[in-house]
Amino acid sequence: MLSIPIMLLKAAASAALAAAPHAPTAVIEDIVGSPNGVQFMDYAEPGKVINLGQQDTVVIGYLKSCWHETITGGTVTVGTAQSDVQGGHVERSQATCDGGKMMLTAQLANQSAGAAFRAGPMKKDGPPRPEFTLYGLSPVVEVKPSGTLVIERVDQPGEHHEIMLAPAWLTHGAFLDLAKVGIVLTAGGIYTAKAGTQEMVFKIDPGATSGAVPVISRLIRLQPTS
Repeated sequence: MLSIPIMLLKAAASAALAAAPHAPTAVIEDIVGSPNGVQFMDYAEPGKVINLGQQDTVVIGYLKSCWHETITGGTVTVGTAQSDVQGGHVERSQATCDGGKMMLTAQLANQSAGAAFRAGPMKKDGPPRPEFTLYGLSPVVEVKPSGTLVIERVDQPGEHHEIMLAPAWLTHGAFLDLAKVGIVLTAGGIYTAKAGTQEMVFKIDPGATSGAVPVISRLIRLQPTS
């Protein structure tokens, strides 16, 4: 017989997956030019159409399939795993990401009235189990523009970061790129990220790198989902 906590976990996961067709599948990681109807760090759902001028370029990262696309010109239709591009040029590469699991974790936390959601039980003699893995040393965190973001390493003591969430620090009013504030986490470490009532546990992959790592490889969504 399933225990009550496992039954609740399965029910919450089923509810989140039922909503998946309406959930964003991609994020706009960069824009060159001025295409209409799309901004840097917008989430995009399947079916969204982006019309690019000949000199316009958009970079799209897919959260579940981990395809990373640079598209110049043409008409772009966002899909579930990759874009359909008509009349333009697309370059695709396969990034390493855990974005699908991260988005599911954010949905479950939101359905739990903003309470922290654990992907697994707390270990008796160790840190909590990570809910997803990041592949860049400086996460991009989606948060509300108020209060404080606290990131703390939980598998080893001593590493603790607190960042005031002033609007001036945030891109697009909601995204804090830790690379831009000089914060580099430790490869292989397990961390908690807390802002307001939202909390997540994540791991930095032992092979994670700094520098120009795709957003889909290092995104944390601490802002309640819509």
